[in-house]
Amino acid sequence: MFKKIALLLLLIAPMSVFAQKFAHFKSMDIIPVMPEYAKAQTDIQTMQKQYEDEIKRASDEFNKKYAEYQQEQKTLPQNIQERRQKELQELSEKGMQFQQDAQQQLQKAYADMMEPIYKKLEDAVKAIGAAGGYTYVFDLNRTDIPYINDTMSKDVTNDIKTKLGISLTAVPAAPAAAPAQ
Repeated sequence: MFKKIALLLLLIAPMSVFAQKFAHFKSMDIIPVMPEYAKAQTDIQTMQKQYEDEIKRASDEFNKKYAEYQQEQKTLPQNIQERRQKELQELSEKGMQFQQDAQQQLQKAYADMMEPIYKKLEDAVKAIGAAGGYTYVFDLNRTDIPYINDTMSKDVTNDIKTKLGISLTAVPAAPAAAPAQ
C-alpha cells in the first residue's frame, strides 16, 4: 500500500511542475520608455547642473584667493600668512565636503525619483502575472538566468508596456548617468 502511494506521488509531483506557467520580461526595455523616467532624468540633470555650477563657483573663489595669496605671500608678516593659509585650507575642506554632500544628495534624489517608477513597474508585473496565472515572472535584467526556453516561458515585456499605457513603438529617453556611488 505504501509503495503504491509513493509511486503515485512520484508520478503526480512532476506533473505539477509542468503545470506551472512562467513568464519573463526585460525591465530595461520598459523603464526607459516610461514618461516618469524621462522626467526623472531631466530633473536629475537639472539638479546635477546646479551642483556643478556651485562647485565651479566655489573652486573659482578658492583659485582666486590662492592666486592672491601667492602674489602677496612674500610681503606679508608671518601671522597674516598663517591666517591666510588657514582660510585657504578651510575653503578647500568646505569645497570637498560640499562635493561629497552634493554627490550624496544626487544619489538620494535619483533613488527617490526612481522608487515610484520601480513601484509602478512592479505593480504592472504583478497584475500581468496574476491575470496570466503565472507562477513566476522573471526580470531578465535583474536576474542572472543563462537560458530561457521560449516554449515554457512567455515574454510579457509588451504586455507590461501595454498595461502601463506605453506605446509598443516608444523610443527610450536618452539615459542620464546615474549619480556615481
